[in-house]
Amino acid sequence: MALKITDACVNCDVCEPVCPNRAISQGEEYYVIDPALCTECVGHFDEPQCIAVCPVECIVTDPGHIETPDQLVAKYRSLTARENAA
Repeated sequence: MALKITDACVNCDVCEPVCPNRAISQGEEYYVIDPALCTECVGHFDEPQCIAVCPVECIVTDPGHIETPDQLVAKYRSLTARENAA
């Protein structure tokens, strides 16, 4: 599953720099996570780094983007292959 940031976000700026896939960016009102880039840190870390650093616990799984662990690994491989080719 991709993650999403709820409207409880206080724009503290700690999640964006820890995302290894650069899936987090500033939205119109608060930070947002691009589900096409979010692997829940699979392939990089044992736990999602944005959740680990969020002081207000506003990052949750996105029920609109359900993915299996195998799908997250495949997305990670695709993203890193694209990054290495650039």
